[in-house]
Amino acid sequence: MFRKTDKESQVDLFSGTSSVLAKGSLKQYTDSKHWHNQFRDQIVSRIDETIFKVLFNETTGAPNASVSMLVGMMVIKEAFGWSDSQLFEQCKFNLLVRSALGLYNLNDALPAESTYYLLRKRMYEHHSQTGEDLMELTFKQITRGQVQEFDINGHNIRMDSKLLSSNIAFYSRYEIILHTLLRFYKVLDDRGKKRLTAKVRAQIKELTEEEPKKTVYRSNKTEIESRLEYIGTLMYKLVRGFKNNQTEQYQLLCRVFNEQYILTEDKQIELRQRAEINSDSTQSPHDPDSTFRKKGDQKVKGYSVNVTETISDDPLNLITDVIVGKSNTPDTEFVQSAIESTTQVTGQEVNTVYADGAYQSPNNDEYCNDIDMVFTGIQGSPPRYDLEMTPTGLIATDTQTGECIQAVLAKKQKNSKEERWRIKIDSGYKYFNQLAIRASEVRRTMKERPLEELHKRNNVEATIFQLSFFLRNNKSRYRGQFKHQTWAYARCLWINLVRINNFMKQTCQRTCESIENVAQSLSSSQIIASFWPHRLKYNLKFSIEAYHIDKYYFFNL
Repeated sequence: MFRKTDKESQVDLFSGTSSVLAKGSLKQYTDSKHWHNQFRDQIVSRIDETIFKVLFNETTGAPNASVSMLVGMMVIKEAFGWSDSQLFEQCKFNLLVRSALGLYNLNDALPAESTYYLLRKRMYEHHSQTGEDLMELTFKQITRGQVQEFDINGHNIRMDSKLLSSNIAFYSRYEIILHTLLRFYKVLDDRGKKRLTAKVRAQIKELTEEEPKKTVYRSNKTEIESRLEYIGTLMYKLVRGFKNNQTEQYQLLCRVFNEQYILTEDKQIELRQRAEINSDSTQSPHDPDSTFRKKGDQKVKGYSVNVTETISDDPLNLITDVIVGKSNTPDTEFVQSAIESTTQVTGQEVNTVYADGAYQSPNNDEYCNDIDMVFTGIQGSPPRYDLEMTPTGLIATDTQTGECIQAVLAKKQKNSKEERWRIKIDSGYKYFNQLAIRASEVRRTMKERPLEELHKRNNVEATIFQLSFFLRNNKSRYRGQFKHQTWAYARCLWINLVRINNFMKQTCQRTCESIENVAQSLSSSQIIASFWPHRLKYNLKFSIEAYHIDKYYFFNL
């Protein structure tokens, strides 16, 4: 049964935390600028619990624990990089953490650990069944409220991405196949195992006693291929014998078999060539969502995370979108969804996007027809010929000699509708397609932009650094795309909170300095009229006290 949390909990006279703290500790505990009070005001209090109503039975069952508190625990966990055991310990005994979650009294009960895990499980199952990410809805709802409160300008954005490895070991091809087969066999009950012949059970039992790493180390290429064909035959018997099995382990078994083997017309099992296996193939049976990517010297089996944030002359900019895709997802695929999500959060149309050259593509150009795409670079080394389409046709300028050559239309390639051009060179002909022409145009546009404008993208790299601050060697603690996406939302909520907290402190300091400069010549009513709009814009809680009548005023946040 779903029940909303009463976020205006009462402080007990005898067990209230503030009643047992000394003067110095009490001052910090009640300081509205301190992180725990800001966390409660800017995150926990903003959570719309009705989003999670779909996870609970509306008529039967015990009332749910505080969803706001449980989601707040998820955010705090990633904010400080704690393990689950550290999180529960801090929530039980750390007064600031308890205050951040809305536990004002020493005897206020914390939800049980099983309740915390049950909510995460239900969120995952709901996402698997419907595709709806409740943490995404929560992130957007909280950030939307912050954007409105602090009047954030969302017309200009910048984005960047980062590769991160999943919490899995680097398995060889042999280990992936063997572990997948054994993973499925272990979940079979006795009745299921008896459906196999005694010979097959004995063969699989022999494999369970094997140490695959040692087998790979001791065997040559021919021996490994022979072993893989042997395991492939066993795998096919399991695939064929359990067609009605709907478990995740069986689905993974079928996937790995189709990725690694070919079933010939005469029902023979053949091992696929390595070149035929795609980068999105299974990298580990323990994390089927992770994929492989090689970027320069970096080899990653995991995911790619893309962060989008606002950019303006105002001192406060917020993260508006974060996407976790598979590692082989190109950056170009993040652009459209990031812009759409930012528009939903800010309620403003995006006018300018600052990004590096990895984000540019013809499809994005078409989508961003009315958006100024400011690229700080373009992939690949500069070509020898600079191409420019003029009313008279394509002009190719040799960057080495400065010679301008009029290109002519060439014959279209077979099964292609795209026009291409050519010029005569010493070795024959040089051909140019539409991508080459477009790349030259992008390079010229970049050169025409002021250097200050190109540098506006750079600060998003600091955001990426903060996002991955607790990663060790760019390797996460989690497995699965959903868990990584939840981690990313929690980290971004915390980063936004830190920015808001710093902004409010700076605004308070500047306001106080301004008041001190003019207080000698203004009356109290004039001061209030001059500076009260700052309270409305930034939600600053001013407490005004006369220090010297109509001369000086002391402002406390």
